[in-house]
Amino acid sequence: MTESIRRSGEYENHENPYQGAPQHASAPVNPEWPPPPAYQPAAPGPVESRQSAEAGAMWQTPAQPGGAWNTAPAGDGNGGTALPPPVAAEPAPLPPRRRARRGPMALLAAVAIVAAAIGGGTAYGIQELTGKDEVVASSTTTSVVPSSKTGDVASIAAAVSPSVVEIQATLGSGSSTGSGVIITSDGEILTNNHVIAGASSIKVQTSDGKEYTAKVVGTDSKKDLALIKLENASGLKTATLGNSDGVKVGDTVVAIGSPEGLTGTVTSGIVSALDRDVTVSTDESQGRQQQQQGGGWPFESGGQEFNGDTGSSTTTYKALQTDASLNPGNSGGALVDANGNIIGINSAMYSAADATSSTAGSVGLGFAIPINTVKADLATLRAGGSDS
Repeated sequence: MTESIRRSGEYENHENPYQGAPQHASAPVNPEWPPPPAYQPAAPGPVESRQSAEAGAMWQTPAQPGGAWNTAPAGDGNGGTALPPPVAAEPAPLPPRRRARRGPMALLAAVAIVAAAIGGGTAYGIQELTGKDEVVASSTTTSVVPSSKTGDVASIAAAVSPSVVEIQATLGSGSSTGSGVIITSDGEILTNNHVIAGASSIKVQTSDGKEYTAKVVGTDSKKDLALIKLENASGLKTATLGNSDGVKVGDTVVAIGSPEGLTGTVTSGIVSALDRDVTVSTDESQGRQQQQQGGGWPFESGGQEFNGDTGSSTTTYKALQTDASLNPGNSGGALVDANGNIIGINSAMYSAADATSSTAGSVGLGFAIPINTVKADLATLRAGGSDS
């Protein structure tokens, strides 16, 4: 048994739209019926249009102006002609969703954020994205020798030797022989202060045998460094200054200089230790006296004195220790890494003044001023040095 359910009050104020409605199956259709609604119907939304299309059989007309609406099926079931349902308006197409642009600028911003977090190398990625040839600072050292020749002593010597010179300093009581490293093509040369201190004149010989006169630009006795400049020089082969902070114990190194006046001497070894405290004399007369007695420049390290007494006027600096053979005359020369970069300026070495012919020779105890210390002092040297 099927029950018809009517909500309470559903027809209390309205007529039953089907009650007493006469059926005229064959009555002609009044073209002006139904009258237009009193207001323009709103365009159906997507959901309403779909429901209207699915139902399709229902339409509404008002029973009389201002009266109730009649609802009737599309067909009256008695062969009569029914009015077609109003055609549903096509729903307005939804505007296309705008996707977030991820072009080069958006990607560039993302790369920039990463670059800020991780630093260096990422700048190359930004350059590739923008296509701009921007100069990017690099924290890595360059390779002077081909990568296939890294650590090859012959290749390192061939690449760096033209940048190392022999220095002859004329003193009031004799002469001093040392070495130097060319850092500009017009003849700026780094060396030790004790090589040129007190000199009345300075002569420099390059690896190709050319001789120049040099003048002192600046000295720093506290770091045992000096900068000299050749007169009328140009087109010289310059050395590449590396990064001594990256040096490790056991790294291969090559020493180039002019021990005992033997220009362009090359020796090799390893880095034996880092941050050795080396104490040298700042008293020129004290150092000269010891050097003229046959030994090298006097220094102290590890509580021991080498090459004589350093005297009372001294200075101490941190040095790289190497077992590459160094002898008097190597002072101011180059200590070079496996890539051909200068990582130190050779400054002190043990030399046995009383050695006989059977015991003479390097004992593999040498020291170099780290190149980062030199680079930090370069502006001061060019301005005249701390001793001026």
